[in-house]
Amino acid sequence: MSTGADGEPEPGLRHTLAQRHMTMIALGGVIGAGLFVGSRVVIQSAGPAAVISFLITGGLVILVMRMLGEMAAALPAQGSFYAYARSALGPFAGFLTGWMYWYFWVIVVAIEAIAGADLIRFWLPQAPQWLLAALLMIGMTASNLVSVRAYGEFEFWLASIKVAAIAIFLGLGSCFVIGLWPGFTPHLSNLTAHGGFMPNGIVPVLTGAVAATGFYFGAEIVTIAAAEAREPAIAVARATNSVIGRVLLFYVGSILLVVAIVPWNAKGIATPYVSALGAIGIPGAAHAMNAVILTAVLSALNSGLYASSRILFALTRSGDAPAGLAKLNARGVPVPAILAGTVFGFAAVVMSYVSPGVVFAFLINSYGTVAIFVYVLIALSELRLRRRLEREAPETLVLRMWGFPYLTYLALAGMAAILAAMALIPDQRAPLAMGVAGVAVLSGVYAARRRLLERRG
Repeated sequence: MSTGADGEPEPGLRHTLAQRHMTMIALGGVIGAGLFVGSRVVIQSAGPAAVISFLITGGLVILVMRMLGEMAAALPAQGSFYAYARSALGPFAGFLTGWMYWYFWVIVVAIEAIAGADLIRFWLPQAPQWLLAALLMIGMTASNLVSVRAYGEFEFWLASIKVAAIAIFLGLGSCFVIGLWPGFTPHLSNLTAHGGFMPNGIVPVLTGAVAATGFYFGAEIVTIAAAEAREPAIAVARATNSVIGRVLLFYVGSILLVVAIVPWNAKGIATPYVSALGAIGIPGAAHAMNAVILTAVLSALNSGLYASSRILFALTRSGDAPAGLAKLNARGVPVPAILAGTVFGFAAVVMSYVSPGVVFAFLINSYGTVAIFVYVLIALSELRLRRRLEREAPETLVLRMWGFPYLTYLALAGMAAILAAMALIPDQRAPLAMGVAGVAVLSGVYAARRRLLERRG
C-alpha cells in the first residue's frame, strides 16, 4: 500500500487481469487497422511480394516480443520495458523509452478516434466527424476509468471479434484459392500473372517492410499489463508465446491470400480485404469489413489509453513525470494519468482541423519512427539485463531469448537497417527527421529537468 500526496493510504494497482485477458491483449495489439487498411499501400507498391515485406518486419517483432517475454517473466515490473531500460541503460534511456512510448500511444488515440469517426460516417454520412471522434474518445475513456478489469473485458471481446474475423477470412480465402469454392478452380495465378511475384523489384519490398513496422506495434502492451495480472510471469510467458505463431498466420497468411485472390494492381482497391471478399462473392462484404475495421480501431483506441496511462504511472514512480499523475482511485485506476492521455488526444484531434499541414503532420510523421527507437532500446536493455541475470539470478530465466546474443544482435541490425532505409527512401525521410526531432526535444527536456533538480540540490 502506497501513500498519496495528502498522506492518506493509497490503493495499488489491482491484479485482476486473467490469462484470457492477457492473451487477447497481446493478439489485439498485433491485429490493428493497419493490417486491414494500411496493407493496401504495401501491396500496391511491392505487389505479391508484400508477403515478404510483412515477413521481414514480423520476424523482427517476434524477436522483440521474445526479448520482452524473457525480461517480463524474470523481472515483472510496472512500466515493463521502461523499467528495464532504466535499470539496464540508465535514467536517461529510461526517460526516453517511457516518454517516447507515451507519445506514440497518445498520437494513436487521436488517429484512431479520427479513423473511427470516418468509419461510422460510412453508415451515417451526415454526422459531424469531430463529434463522432469526441464521442469515441469519451466512451473509451469511460471504460478505462471504471477499472482495469473493465479494460480487460472490453479488449477481450474487441480482440475476439478481430481474431474471429481473420480466422473466417483465412478459412474462406483458403477454400477459394485451392479450388474448394463452388464454381471456381484453384486461384493462384495472381501471384505471378501481373508482372511477376516481385513486379517492381526489391526496393519496394524493403520500403514496404519499413512501412509495415508501425502495423505490428502494440503486442508489447501485454508486458505492461503484466503489472495488473494475477500471475504475471506465467501470463506474460504464455501471451508472448501465443503472439509468435499468430503474427505469421494472421499477417503473412492473410496478405498471401489477398494477393492470390485479387490482382495487386487492380483499380479501385480501397480496403484489400473488402476487395478479396467481394471477389469471392461474399454478400455485404463492405458493411461486414467496415464493422470489423471499426472494432480494430476501437480496440487500438482502448489500448492506447490504457498503455499511455500505465507508462505514465510508471514514469511518476521513478520521478520522471509529475507525482500528481500517479494518484489512484479506490478501484486502483490511475485517473489523472488516463485523463492526461485523453486531453492530449483531444488536442491532437483539434490540431487535425486547426493545423493539419503543420502540427498534425508533425505528429503523424514522427510517431512511427519513435516506435522503432523504443524497440531498439528494448533490444539493448535485453542484452545487458540477460548477462546480469545470468550472473546474479539464473534461476529467474524461465523464458529465454533464442540464440542469445546472436538473434538479439540480428534484431538490432534489422532495426538499424530500417532506419538507414528510411534515410535513403524519399517518402520516409520526413518521418525519420521528425522522429529524430522528437527524440531531440525529449533529450532537451531531460537535460533541463536534470539541471533544475541539481540547482534544487
